[in-house]
Order: sequence, then C-alpha cells, then structure tokens
Amino acid sequence: MKATRVHLLRHGQVDGFEDKRYNGQGDVRLTDLGRQQSAAFAGRFQHQKLSAIYSSDLYRCRMAADQIALLQEAQPEYHEELRELHIGDWQGQTWQQLQCDYPDLWQARLDDIVNVSPPSGESLLQMAQRVRPVVKQIISAHAGGNIVIVAHGGVNRVILLDAIGAPLERLFHIEQDFGCHNIIDYFTDGIAVVKQLNG
Repeated sequence: MKATRVHLLRHGQVDGFEDKRYNGQGDVRLTDLGRQQSAAFAGRFQHQKLSAIYSSDLYRCRMAADQIALLQEAQPEYHEELRELHIGDWQGQTWQQLQCDYPDLWQARLDDIVNVSPPSGESLLQMAQRVRPVVKQIISAHAGGNIVIVAHGGVNRVILLDAIGAPLERLFHIEQDFGCHNIIDYFTDGIAVVKQLNG
C-alpha cells in the first residue's frame, strides 16, 4: 500500500504577531496577510484530490481549512485536540511582560520546556499526549490517502518531531512560519518521512 500523505499546515499570520505574544487557545483574528495565506492554500490543493481535511477548531485554523474545502469534495472536521498549547494565565501576554512578571518560572520553563507549565496551563508533554492520539487516528482512518491537517506552530512541531524520532526538547529546532506547508509520508511499517519542512 502506498504511503499516507499528510499535508501539515500552519494557520496564517495573526493580529499582534509583531509583539511576540502568547495567543495559546485564544481565538485571535487574522491579519490581511493571514487571510491571503489562508486563501492561497485553496489554490495549492485545487489540482489534488484530498481524502480528508482536519483542523484545530480555533478560527485562525478553520479559516484555512474552509478555504481549502471550497475546491474539494471533503468537508473539514474540527478537533479541539489540535488546538495550540493551553498557555493558561499567560494567554494574551507578551514575552517581555512575562519575563518581568514571572522571571523564575520563565527561566524554569526555558530549562525544562517539556514538563514545566505556565500557571493554569498545560505542559508541552501534556499537549503532546493530547495531540498524538488524534493524529494517529486520522492517519489510520485514511490509509494510503492524501490528508490536510491545519494546526498551530506548537502542535505542528510536536507532529514533526515525532515523525523524525526527535525528542520534545528539540521543539524550537524546527521553524514553523505563518502559512507554512509541511509534507509527511507515513508508511505501514511505522516509518514516517518528512518530505517538506516549513515550505
């Protein structure tokens, strides 16, 4: 059987991006460029037949999934499990604010990005444990198919790290720009091959 191909997309540019702000699971809006990036995805897939379209249920991802679906027979399925890291009390705050208000916790999280969580939020490990089962389920449901998943920078990095067999500690060794396109082929023997990264 041929590989199951996953087109892993990051949503378009969001309002306030220039402030280096933690949006987390907040339903932030897209900039004009972000809306253009979402619309451009539709053209990218118009000559491909997609088996399925999956997306985080947050607006910034749904926008891209809905645009892609305009030229496809498949309709998007939205999953809360594909949401960005739940950043808790840090939601909406800038990195600069947080370094001033939570200097010890900020440093502790830098020292252990996998296990240290922000107040009332989740750790990277907890997010990975939420994301992994739904991704596995999606791949199993469409064996040999051509799938789109629209998600977030953090979520995409977890999926990509798992694909190459790298630990979560390497999260920020992978870049995920707004509107980027990754391609991963999953084979029946459990091997995954990253064919395109941050395209």
